[in-house]
This record gives sequence, C-alpha cells and structure tokens, in this order.
Amino acid sequence: MHLEPVVSFAILLTVILIVPLIFERLKLPGLLGLLAAGVVLGPHGFHLLSNESETLKLLSGIGLIYLMFVAGLEIDMEQFEKTKHRSIGFGTFTFLVPLIVGTIVGRIFGFGWNASILIGSLFASHTLLAYPIISRLGVINNEAVTVTIGATIFTDIGSLLVLAVCIGIHEGQFSTFSLVKLLLGLVIYSAVILFGFRWLGHEFFRRTGEEEGNQFLFILLVVFISALGAEVIGVEKIVGAFLAGLAVNEVIASGSVKEKVVFVGNVLFIPIFFISLGLLIDIPAFISSISSIWLTLAILVGLIGSKFGAALLAKLVYRYSWREMITMWSLSLPQVAATLAATLVGYRAGLLTEDVLNGVIVLMIVTATLGPLITARSAAGLTVTDLTVTDTTPETTESMLDWKNDPTDALTVVVPVRNPETERNLIEMAALLVRRELGKVVALAVTPAHLHMDAPELENDIQQSRNLLSNAVDLGREFGVEVEPVARIDQGIAQGISHASREQNSSLIVMGWGITTGLRARLFGGVIDRVLWASHCPVAVTRLLDSPSNIRSILVPIENLTQESVRIVRFAQILADANQAEVTLLHVCDRPLGGSLLEHRRTSNARIAWMKSQLDLLVSRYFPQSRTTVKVIPGDNVVSAILNAAKSCDLVVLRSRRRRLSIGQVAVSDVTTDVVRQLECSVVLLGEPQGYQGSIRKARVTVKKLSSTTV
Repeated sequence: MHLEPVVSFAILLTVILIVPLIFERLKLPGLLGLLAAGVVLGPHGFHLLSNESETLKLLSGIGLIYLMFVAGLEIDMEQFEKTKHRSIGFGTFTFLVPLIVGTIVGRIFGFGWNASILIGSLFASHTLLAYPIISRLGVINNEAVTVTIGATIFTDIGSLLVLAVCIGIHEGQFSTFSLVKLLLGLVIYSAVILFGFRWLGHEFFRRTGEEEGNQFLFILLVVFISALGAEVIGVEKIVGAFLAGLAVNEVIASGSVKEKVVFVGNVLFIPIFFISLGLLIDIPAFISSISSIWLTLAILVGLIGSKFGAALLAKLVYRYSWREMITMWSLSLPQVAATLAATLVGYRAGLLTEDVLNGVIVLMIVTATLGPLITARSAAGLTVTDLTVTDTTPETTESMLDWKNDPTDALTVVVPVRNPETERNLIEMAALLVRRELGKVVALAVTPAHLHMDAPELENDIQQSRNLLSNAVDLGREFGVEVEPVARIDQGIAQGISHASREQNSSLIVMGWGITTGLRARLFGGVIDRVLWASHCPVAVTRLLDSPSNIRSILVPIENLTQESVRIVRFAQILADANQAEVTLLHVCDRPLGGSLLEHRRTSNARIAWMKSQLDLLVSRYFPQSRTTVKVIPGDNVVSAILNAAKSCDLVVLRSRRRRLSIGQVAVSDVTTDVVRQLECSVVLLGEPQGYQGSIRKARVTVKKLSSTTV
C-alpha cells in the first residue's frame, strides 16, 4: 500500500509514542515493541509501511547513523583512562574469543570466510544496557566493572573496523594492495576525525559560549560529515558516525547540548530505525525454515558461551572473584547498538542472509533481557573499596566532605536576586551557611542586555536591580552577615550568573525556584538548567515555604555512598548545625529477595544490612556531635517512601543530576521530579556541575533512580 509521506510519518510518530509505553507496562523492553510494530505494519503484516519508501529510507538511515553516534558518545573516556591497560586486556579477550567462535559458526553453516568473519565481528561488540543497574547499586567503581566499561571502546571500534574491511573486500576485487589501501585510508581518516574534529569542536564551543542552537547544529554537522567521509574512503557510514561520537565526546561532556543531541535521536530517529528493522523480519519464513532456527540457536549459544569464556580468561589473568567474573560476563552480554547496525549493513550489502538478520534480532532480544537480569543478581554483592566509609582515609574524607572549591578560601555564597517575594528567604538561607562557615554573601542582580544601551526599558530594569540589591544589603544587616551587592549587565540571566559567580570565585550559588514556561524553555532549558550546565560550583535550587531559621528537621534521601552523596550530607549538616535541627538519612532499597528469578531488582538482606552499617558509620565517624539518624527501608515505590518520610520534616535535600538518556531508552522516569512535585514542605536541590573540582564523575541517569533530574 502506497501512503503519502505525511501519513507514514504520522503512523511512525503514533507507534513511537504509544507502543513502547504499552510494552513497558507489560514489563517488556520498549525496543521490542518497536520491532514488533515494524513486523505488524510492514510488508509481512498489514502493509501500512514499506521499507522501499523514500521517507522511511531517509529517516531510518539517519536513525542508523544516530545510533552509532550515540554509541560513541556514551563511551566513558574517563573510566577507560583509569584502567586502560586492563580494559585493553579484557577488551582483547571479549573481542577475539567471540570473533573466533562467530567465525566458526559461520563456516559450519556454509558461509564464506569473509561473511563468517563478519558474523564473528557481530559477536565481538557489546552494549552496556545494564549500566543503570550497576549505577543504582553503587558499584560503578568496582575495578571489574570499570574494566568492562572501558573495554567497550575497544570492542566497538574493533568490530566496526572488521565490518569496514569485510564490506570493502566484498564490494571490490580483493588484493593485498586494495586491502592495504583500505586500512591505510581508514587509519588516516580515523585520525582526522578523532583529532581534527575534537580540536575544531573545542575551538567552536569556546568561541560560541552559550549559543546552544549553533552548537547543536555544529554537532549534527560533524556527525553527517563524518558519515559522508567514511563512504568516500570506501567504508560504511556507521564507522564515521561512531568515530564522530568519540571525537566530540570530550567536547560536549555531559552538558545540555549533549542532552539535546541525544534526546532528538532517542525520541525520533533511533526508534524509527528499529521500526524499519522490524519491516525486514519475515516471521512465517523464519518459523518454516529449520536451518534458520538451528542457525539462530548456534548464534545464541556461540555468543553466550564465547562471552563467558572471555570473562573467565579475565578472571584467571587478573585474579577477579567469581562474582566479579559473572558481572563482567553479564555486562558484556547484551548485543544492541553496534551489533544491529553492523548486521543491517552486512545484510543490505548482500554479505549476510535474512536468516542471520533474524538470528541477530533474536540474539538482541535474549541478551538484552538476560544480561541485565544476571547483572542485577551478581553486582548486588560486589564491594567498592574506594567509596565505602571504612576504607576512606581521613585526608580523603576531608576533601570528600568539603563542598567548597578550595578549603583555604572563605565561603562565598552568590544569591541571584530577581523576585522580591523570594529574596528574603534566599538571603536568610545564605546567611545561615555563611555564619557557620565564616564567609560572605554576594547578592547578584543581572540585567539582560538590550540592543541599544540607552533604551528606557533597560534603565527601568537597572533601577529594579538597584532596589533589589539595596534590600539585600538591609537583609544582610538584619541577619548579621556581610552582603556585597553586585550589579551586572549580560547577554542572558543564566550567563550573567555563571560569569559573575566565576569572577567572585563563589563556593555555592543559592537560587530560587523558577517555573519553566514557553517552547524555547522546554527545548533548551530555563535559567536554572543553564546555570547548572555552565556553573563552576555547586548550585542549591530552593523552594522555601517558610523562613529557613524555622527548619527543625531535614530529610536527606541517599541512593548509594558516593562522594557526591556525602557532600549533600555535609550541606544538610551545615544547615542543621545553624538551627540545631535533626537530620534523617533515608535509603530506600528494593524489598528483600524473593524466590523468583525474574525479581531482578530485589535487594538481598545482606546488602540492606551493609548499607545501614555504612550510613551509621558515616554519621558516627564524621558527624559525632550531630543529631542524625539513619533509616534504611524496603519499598517498591521510591517516590511514595520518600513522600511518607517527608511528612514529618521541614526540609528535604535532594541531589540534582543532569538527565542522560541511554541508547534505546524512549521514555525515562524521573523520580526526583515526581517527588518534588508532590512534596508539601520546603525543598533544596543541590546540583554539581560537570567541571566541579572533586566530584567529578559524568552524570548518569537511570530509569527510576532517585538522583535523576534537571530542574
């Protein structure tokens, strides 16, 4: 059936919006729903969509490029750098062993050497689908986990290079000269992309400042120029897209531009790619073909067994425990991004058959389900020596608990004043912190610049800023602290706050709550979002329903023991000391393990007891004089548990982290946002920017995770 492009696009949007939600409610992966929708609506179903449609070809092609770009973008170069030698070692194991096994599977089923090696390369890569689970469990810093994360960069690059060579050999007359020419061109091209675009990206971002729209377009241009350049030298465009992701990885870090780039791909183009993949699946033909079923079984057994063998080699060489080995195996098991992309390229090039395509799709479904399930079971018992309280030296702990940039500097709290209704509470909050730490308060009024500096509107805005600053100085005298007024004219309010805070060498920014409205704010974030992305120091976003001096009980939900979480406890303790208030540390865990293997999110009783002991030790060792209690409670609904605990509290301190969407996640649940919307008491969201000294891990967001939010 031939449909108008607009009709086809409307059908695609409807599927992307509805189908993943239905499957997730059924406890099934949303991506599985997109594949199923492609089967049902495609040429082997109701014929509403066709893979021959130019519209679908364009959108799915962009989705394929975007998928590989995001795969490169999501690789944590910082983690790789920490354990690069062992990461390369495990990467070699988990690349070569599956490559050899996959090649043997291909030869057994009658494929030529070129196609068989390509099948082996499909086994070699992996996707870190279980990252949200290990993040939620707080075991990211376990060495075996870090090594597996770092190995991803090696396996993905290696498998894509094998793909490039195999496709090059398949499409041309094979000779030693042509092979050397292809490899040499690939090396030169990779160097140009990785180093050239990285340098160009740094220069462009430095010169454009906060012009997020232009930065967004620059990143897209880099992606598609890289993809085009790959085809020019004779390799597949997905190789270029992946290298582009690696090239700009450091440039955009975990900032707001990255969030927008990934968001566009994850909600539109990547889902369309998976739908188009479903159009290629012929289920009746797959079921009727006995050889196809045996090939699928061989692919499944070969992949699972070879990944296990690679993890076993790593255990023997690096002396990891069995639990660590199982975790490494399960983390390297899921085959999604690079595997599916390479399979589709090989299928379209005629190197792989439809049976292989169907088998790899089954492989994706099985491993994407089995890998995270095993990870949840095995990683729950891992230990993390560098984050547990018992293994933290006093010197390290001082830096962990110090939320100022430099402990030798006096505490400087910058308070942007713009709303007269919230000004008093903000200055009072800053005064409580400053009195405790012997510092000063900087009241900041930012006036947005006009095209003409003599505009009457600008003069009115400046006068309002002067009035606010004068009132702030008076409030400072009332609260017994020094308030330094600073007026500034800047291109934007967020930009002015970030620049002035840097100039003042501020230790903390205290901001009032703002309501984000308008299309531009929804797409590119409000003032608070931009300050969080750009600021050099922590930002406390406050919604104060009463005077801060009336705070007598503070609730601090803690997900796991990280440096960032401990700093939030420090922040709450400073407020508590100023008011002689009580602090409650709350950890909400999943209910204890039941008998079902499917209850992969359950927490063991030993894990619950361990977390309780660590929080108790944290309080007794570093806050011995404080009035602090620890609560570790099981619950299936984190939001409800926090809301119930907050009913008896005056203030809740939450951690604010940047939203980050993983590959294939079409919808993300934002637990902290749900909590904030329903809380009936005062709230402080403490956010740490990407460049803050001492945190300094890239923010990662998980589904249903306490600390996942942007304000």
